[in-house]
Amino acid sequence: MLLFVACNEDDLKRAATISSKKVTLSKDRSMGVEIIFSDSAIVKAKGFAPILDQVNPSAGSKYQEMPEGVKITFYDPLQKITGTLVSDYAIRKETEQITIFKKHVVVVREGLTFNTEELTWDTRKHMFFSPQGVVTKPDGTILNAINFSAPEDFSILDFEQGSGQTYVNGELVQ
Repeated sequence: MLLFVACNEDDLKRAATISSKKVTLSKDRSMGVEIIFSDSAIVKAKGFAPILDQVNPSAGSKYQEMPEGVKITFYDPLQKITGTLVSDYAIRKETEQITIFKKHVVVVREGLTFNTEELTWDTRKHMFFSPQGVVTKPDGTILNAINFSAPEDFSILDFEQGSGQTYVNGELVQ
């Protein structure tokens, strides 16, 4: 059995260029971490992660990874709990000031529940974004939402191509 392999000089140069572009990561791991988000010395939220990895690549921006998930509790100015967010995985990109939550993401805000597999929190814009998810309102209304967005307090829900079911109190008049 014969095997012929052809490799010209350009392929070898390209392979050498690719292999020379190695990125080195340094990772610092912390266990049982509590993170406090505040604005003007007022606590807005507290987050807890069982594991937090601070990753510093030799090229590119540093980031924080929470491979075993995170739970965030939101507070009003009087420190009353206004909601929670939990996910099985999260990554915080410091330069972009965004946190991406993935896997079994659940947000509960004043009776409203939002379930999704991916949710982005943009702390510069004070907004949440998701490609799709399910909104359950306190009255039992269930909405399937595409291109979902909401401010941090979930006071306004914006989405495209919504569908779902709702409940109507009283009788329907024809």
